[in-house]
Amino acid sequence: MVVFATTTLIDILLIGLSGTLICLAVHFIPVGGAPAAMAQATGIGTGTVELAAGSGLVGLITSSYMYAYEPKAAMLLVMAAGAMGAAIMLASTMLAGGLIYAYGVAVPFASAQVKKDPITGERQDNYVSKGTQGQGIPTICFVSGVVGAALGGAGGGLIYFVLMQYYTPLIAGSAAAVAGVFTMGVFYVNSVIPSYGVGGTIEGVHDPKFRRVVPKDVFTSVIVSMLCGVVAILIAGGMV
Repeated sequence: MVVFATTTLIDILLIGLSGTLICLAVHFIPVGGAPAAMAQATGIGTGTVELAAGSGLVGLITSSYMYAYEPKAAMLLVMAAGAMGAAIMLASTMLAGGLIYAYGVAVPFASAQVKKDPITGERQDNYVSKGTQGQGIPTICFVSGVVGAALGGAGGGLIYFVLMQYYTPLIAGSAAAVAGVFTMGVFYVNSVIPSYGVGGTIEGVHDPKFRRVVPKDVFTSVIVSMLCGVVAILIAGGMV
């Protein structure tokens, strides 16, 4: 009984950790929203929920593929598969968006949050169009987005792994479906939380808003994700 309780507590804590990774990941991704769609802000022209869920769900597919064909794979391998899938998806999205910005809208990539790009060292403020918050997806935004997507994909892979380990002995035939749907739910919950803190646009890890909102959002995510973990365990109890 004690071993079961300890294992259950560890599972809830792991789900809390994975949800927190997803929430943290959103802050790394350059979210431009409607302003970016009009080339008036840096980043991708859509919101936090779509970007986090989109990249995360691709990570869920790759992590579940790893688990399906290597059921004895270590947790870190499943997380790595999720991170790789999500990172590739978001990198492709930013590349396509960059092509449109550069060749369709004809704007230089420039951040309004830093004078020089932290990675390339190139001057940014000289190229920011007046009346905008920057434009395009500068190098720092691209790298930050890839890192963020990898964190989110790893978080999704961790949830999936934990739930598969928990559900398979109970409902072997439906475990993958239940674990996948629940993981999607945790993705959406933890992509909505940062949307309130971000409040529109964020360029990535270099944005001053990052340091201001991350602690509060992460704390909220820890609590909410652990509650999700409790719900996941209760669902499992109803399957017995």
